[in-house]
Amino acid sequence: MTTLPFEFYSESPQYRNVTFPEPRPFQDEAHEALRNGFRNGHKRQVLMAATGAGKTFIGLRLAHEALAKGRSALFICDRTTLIDQTSAVADRYGLSAHGVIQAKHWRTDPSMPFQIASVQTLANRTWPKADVVIIDEVHCQYKAWVDRIPNLDAAVIGLSATPFSSGLGRLFSNLVNAAPMARLVAEGHLVPMRVFTCIRADMTDAETRAGEWTDRAAEERGMAIIGDVVSEWQSRAEGRKTICFGATIHHCEEIARQFSEAGIMASVFSAKTPQSERETILKEYRKHDSLLRVLVSVEALAKGFDVPDVSCVIDCRPLRKSLSTAIQMWGRGLRTSPETGKNDCILLDHSGNIIRFREDFEAIYHEGLDALDMGEKLDKVVRKDKDEDDEKSCCPQCGYQPFHRRCMSCGYQIQPASLVEHEAGESHEIMIRGKPAASDEKDLWAQCVSYCRGRGNSGTIKQRAAHGFKSITGQWPPWHWSIDVTAPVTKAVANKFRANYISYSKARNAA
Repeated sequence: MTTLPFEFYSESPQYRNVTFPEPRPFQDEAHEALRNGFRNGHKRQVLMAATGAGKTFIGLRLAHEALAKGRSALFICDRTTLIDQTSAVADRYGLSAHGVIQAKHWRTDPSMPFQIASVQTLANRTWPKADVVIIDEVHCQYKAWVDRIPNLDAAVIGLSATPFSSGLGRLFSNLVNAAPMARLVAEGHLVPMRVFTCIRADMTDAETRAGEWTDRAAEERGMAIIGDVVSEWQSRAEGRKTICFGATIHHCEEIARQFSEAGIMASVFSAKTPQSERETILKEYRKHDSLLRVLVSVEALAKGFDVPDVSCVIDCRPLRKSLSTAIQMWGRGLRTSPETGKNDCILLDHSGNIIRFREDFEAIYHEGLDALDMGEKLDKVVRKDKDEDDEKSCCPQCGYQPFHRRCMSCGYQIQPASLVEHEAGESHEIMIRGKPAASDEKDLWAQCVSYCRGRGNSGTIKQRAAHGFKSITGQWPPWHWSIDVTAPVTKAVANKFRANYISYSKARNAA
């Protein structure tokens, strides 16, 4: 009988033997931008990446980078329901040598250098040693880590699709925007969204608190259209695996009841759902051929929930301020699922949110955010309902609705009055206020990159150069244009960048 060496049976972690999957180009770019941020002195950074962009993958890859060097890492989940999901993803990438910090969890093992923790449990326990701390859904700002991270020596990375909450700019010093949704759709990492504006709750003169409609008012108005919710789904999306968002648990229960009465298997997933029942529901719902077609929730499924073959989202939760909540809800259906043949996601809007948030959502969809305080402002603005003619606005090129200035389907953009003067043709000289600025758009792009490379954070060169380019031409440069270019910067271009900075500084100080 052959005797195997003791090392064969060893349970000690061997993180250097783990080989991560090849990252997508934008994930690699984001990873490098975070590295550059640390090199430039940013100990606490936020990574913004749309739902489906692989925030968990990037976070675990950062953890692995530290673990492979003999350091320790902590990954914090904002809800207990995401602990097992994150743990399973870590297993899939080869990081099975981890402990879980959650009450009575079977993977509790404080000896492991890598821990995945529930923020609720951390609030009542001593934190483990960690050289790198990754915080999922960082915009939620739980007291358990908000009070802790300013005093940590560790590098801290917050992950969020919507880093909009007030105060993030005081806790974190740098924002890395992985890739806007438009790029992810264009490259096939997300599916396009088809929007249907349906019969919606009449929120005229409904009760508000701090500018937002109260849950009671949203529930009361929403009850009147539940029959329309079911019939619209049958007409537009029958058979699709669906997540529906309601105003309150009672509202969700009534939606699920009426789906069931129509012969469509539906279930409520809420804060009141017992843990054992949650596990049973999710196990069934994750099956590609599941008979359970509709899950109904207030917010329990809005963040971090990952079932790729969901191809319909029903929005029955009217909002006036919280763009971040709306984006989180809509994003549940945008993941790709090649094995099931999914090629799009239908959004059935019974809330009016897609119209109210149209202008700001278009900007986020195409551009993402540049600074943490930008998102904070977007969640403070009260949006008013549009008039009927404005609601019917559609893309002049492809007919997509809703449309403000730049189409989320074909990319057509209404060109604003521009500073640029040029002659028609493929290549033309670019002028700024009558002064020569660049020989053509490629030359202008190289100047913008050159100007930004010598100033500010090296991890945001591309974003800053793109904003400068747009401020001059009125349109964004193609995302595939490289930053590995240089050109002498003309006085006209340099002056425009200085003017942009002065304008931004004034607006920030005023805010």
